[in-house]
Amino acid sequence: MTYTYIPRGVCSRQINLEIDNNGKIVDCKFIGGCAGNTQGVSTLVKGMDAEEAINKLKGIDCGGRGTSCPDQLATALEEALEMI
Repeated sequence: MTYTYIPRGVCSRQINLEIDNNGKIVDCKFIGGCAGNTQGVSTLVKGMDAEEAINKLKGIDCGGRGTSCPDQLATALEEALEMI
């Protein structure tokens, strides 16, 4: 399944996900944000179980914002898993 998420409180404007029926992340792309960081996070989570990625990324803070691109990815993954 593919899922598009609009992040809140961060520089990236959109997260595009592809998750298989077993909950594995097939693809992850950030639109906007700090290119090196978002590309790195995207590459690291590909092939990972979505639940594992959520556990690792949820709660990461960027500069006192209360969230971050990785934290927003965790939220996007939670929402996407509800649809599987």
